[in-house]
Amino acid sequence: MKKILVVEDDAIIRRGMVFILKNSGFEPVEADSVAEGRELYMDCVLCLLDLMLPDGSGMDLCREIRTRSNVPIIFLTCVDDNDRIAHALDLGADDYVTKPFDSKVLMSRVNAVLRRAGVGTDGDDEQIADLTDIERRLMAYLRLNKNRILTREQILEALWDSKGDFVNDNTLSVRINRLRSKLERSGSAGHIQTVKGVGYKWTE
Repeated sequence: MKKILVVEDDAIIRRGMVFILKNSGFEPVEADSVAEGRELYMDCVLCLLDLMLPDGSGMDLCREIRTRSNVPIIFLTCVDDNDRIAHALDLGADDYVTKPFDSKVLMSRVNAVLRRAGVGTDGDDEQIADLTDIERRLMAYLRLNKNRILTREQILEALWDSKGDFVNDNTLSVRINRLRSKLERSGSAGHIQTVKGVGYKWTE
């Protein structure tokens, strides 16, 4: 199940969004601050960020995420502030939704952004047999950052699991090679390119 990060400090709004996302087949990941969102976005296919948070701005978090990941970002804003929205989009956000919002409008925006990012389209990981959980997460992270060179350190950090199930540097190359083999056997349009001395890049 694909994870979507919800960074919203208003508990009532956050619970409503969690309900909508669950009913739409996603796994919501909740955060109520910049600090918490910073720790949780790596394993998600999309981030929903409130503009105003108790420990900073959603724009600051967006700027930080964009230095490390191309994960899609949708901003949540209470007011139709064109200058602020334009600034958010300039920082790398993919879309915005003005609160209060209709559930159908929210999911329409979410699905549209995910389609543009290549999430849930042909070649999705569900169509590739025998992927382990680590391989699914590795593939999802690479695909979300397609055409972007990811260092080994970035990939290792993204694959860290709170349960201690993670890939270490000694086995990352093995995991990459196994995933490559499964992609080739499945006829997937995606390809993992090795960038010598730096890391890896997903291309289509």
